[in-house]
Amino acid sequence: MDSYDDRGVESGNRNAGPGPGRGENMASDTVQGPGPGPGPGARGGGMAALSLPYQIAASIALSVIGLVACVQLAMVFLHVAPANTLTKQHGEAVDEWIYPEFEQNWKLFAPNPLQQNVAVHVRAEIVGADSRRTTPWMSLSGEDGRAIRGNLLPSHIHQNELRRGWDFYIGSHDNENRANGLRGELSERYIRRIAMARLSEHDYGGTVERIQIRSETRSVAAPGWSDEKISTKPSYRVLPWWTVTSADLPENAEGADK
Repeated sequence: MDSYDDRGVESGNRNAGPGPGRGENMASDTVQGPGPGPGPGARGGGMAALSLPYQIAASIALSVIGLVACVQLAMVFLHVAPANTLTKQHGEAVDEWIYPEFEQNWKLFAPNPLQQNVAVHVRAEIVGADSRRTTPWMSLSGEDGRAIRGNLLPSHIHQNELRRGWDFYIGSHDNENRANGLRGELSERYIRRIAMARLSEHDYGGTVERIQIRSETRSVAAPGWSDEKISTKPSYRVLPWWTVTSADLPENAEGADK
């Protein structure tokens, strides 16, 4: 039996009748189950998020990078390892891979750290229409230094060509500048070509007939905290004058040895 309050509002079961009760509606409004899971086409992160062609391309690229890294490690190991069967049979291939970009040089460390600064200079005898004159000494090492300083990606030529060429010459000549066999003659041609390539970048108003090269060696000064006294005065090694031939010119040097 229904009853009425003083306002005439029925106070009985107001949820009576078909359909869910009020309590059921409240529960359905506040309690929700887990949302729908990822569909069958959903992808994860990383390479899985790429389409199939891009996945294939990425896999190939990673495989190539990994292969090159393994070859690099193997070549460096063979280069620094003591002589063995592999290096005796394939030493030339190892050297071609290592030099010049990956050369291993321990001169920075003991027991034989670099203690001198060596600069290479050149001067030329110029023959003009009605005169002959000798240019002042030009520092080839100084030009290389200016090209390297402040350059984030310096050229290998500016870094090592002249330095290695001069080391090659010193190692194949005695103190009287006499060549020790064919390597000495080869080093002379190499140095002349380097000098002529640099001189060709300047206009001296005539033809370069002869060149002369010298080295300037200065000892590295002791650090400020050291009491050691080291003379930094330069010492020079002056080579004889060389007559320039057509094979020494940059435009002819490439085919000179063929």
